[in-house]
Amino acid sequence: MDLFEHSRKQQIQREAPLAARMRPRTLEEFVGQRHIVGDGRLLRRAIEADRLLSSLIFWGPPGVGKTTLANIVAHTTSSAFETISAVLAGVADLRQVIKQAKERRGMYGQRTILLVDEIHRWNRAQQDALLPHIEDGTIVLIGATTENPYFQVIGPLVSRSRVFQFEPLTDEDLNALIDRALQDPERGYGRRTVRLDEDARAHLIRVAGGDARDILNALELAVESTSPCDDGVIHITLQVAEDSIQQRALHYDKSGDAHYDTVSAFIKSVRGSDPDAALYWLAKMVAAGEDPRFILRRLYILAAEDIGLADPQGVLVVNACAQAFEWVGMPEGQYHLAMATLYLSTAPKSNSTGAYWKALSEIETHGAGPAPVYLRDKSDRFHGQLREHYKHTLGKHEGYKYPHDYPEGWVKQRYLPEGVEGGWFDPKGHGYERDIIARLKKWR
Repeated sequence: MDLFEHSRKQQIQREAPLAARMRPRTLEEFVGQRHIVGDGRLLRRAIEADRLLSSLIFWGPPGVGKTTLANIVAHTTSSAFETISAVLAGVADLRQVIKQAKERRGMYGQRTILLVDEIHRWNRAQQDALLPHIEDGTIVLIGATTENPYFQVIGPLVSRSRVFQFEPLTDEDLNALIDRALQDPERGYGRRTVRLDEDARAHLIRVAGGDARDILNALELAVESTSPCDDGVIHITLQVAEDSIQQRALHYDKSGDAHYDTVSAFIKSVRGSDPDAALYWLAKMVAAGEDPRFILRRLYILAAEDIGLADPQGVLVVNACAQAFEWVGMPEGQYHLAMATLYLSTAPKSNSTGAYWKALSEIETHGAGPAPVYLRDKSDRFHGQLREHYKHTLGKHEGYKYPHDYPEGWVKQRYLPEGVEGGWFDPKGHGYERDIIARLKKWR
């Protein structure tokens, strides 16, 4: 490297965003993920000993250290380290990396560690191209992904790797990152006098939501956009912090984990009768651009599955809100989404309609029995040879008791096949089901 190139590299580093400048370079600087790289942990020992014997998949949300940890491996290993982005690179790029890896291995006996960032972006064929080279030891893979690898990465690749799940950074971790950025004289703001109010710090941490990149980007914007006071102090107030971080961009890929996790939290909040939580997750989905019809379909299901006969009006309210939404559209249609959500959240709950699945299981396990003869169809569909075949049973239809011929429209009568005992429907006694239980008790 000549002096000109060295000078240019230093200039690029100085002009890089704060999040890039403050990226940890060693395990000692790495913040968070103690369950993965804490003292004595398997992966930490393997990195320190330069003994990565199997491929790795780092799975977690953005800004929690996946790529950073991979880069730490790059700086501590004696192996060659290559990086490609699955967003930009294809099979041709991979072939070039593999070719170089084979040459190193053959000429110098040196291994190659390959980081594939956003590995879930590769299709099956592209991921398949990695397998033989992992198998023969040409490369050790580190795959980084924000999506569940058990769904987004091919099974053979997952089975050949150790999967480490990264968690959002804690408030303690984010506090440490802020302090380090404010104190570091080379990469951070240690040469400036910055006063960060406690409420401003708390706001940055809360809105960042465990994302190191978000909090450092917001801190950088706050510092760089705030003029020093007369005494040279850059004062970051709550107002400055709010202006700097604005509304955090939602991590919400409609086909990814964040989508399913948010929908799950929404459904469970409605089921758990917490209207505030239900509105929160509803608002997140709408703000992220979720299809309102998808939300309404989920509410239709929930109205039958989790409210059911405890409040039969639930499904009618959802249906009315869905129809109103089609007439009104957005943004006013958000009122109807909220109305359906609040009605179901505050309705009495029962999953007694799940009795259907018990009946289905009975049939799948033991087969479907024939209907009692007196319940069978006795219409004029029987003619010719078919009527001759059934003539010995047709008379037995006389055993059927017509309920409307009896007081209260009910008469004791067996409706299940012989040998099937039933007992699947078990109302909980919530809301309208109290009336149902009273009737069933009287009939039985």
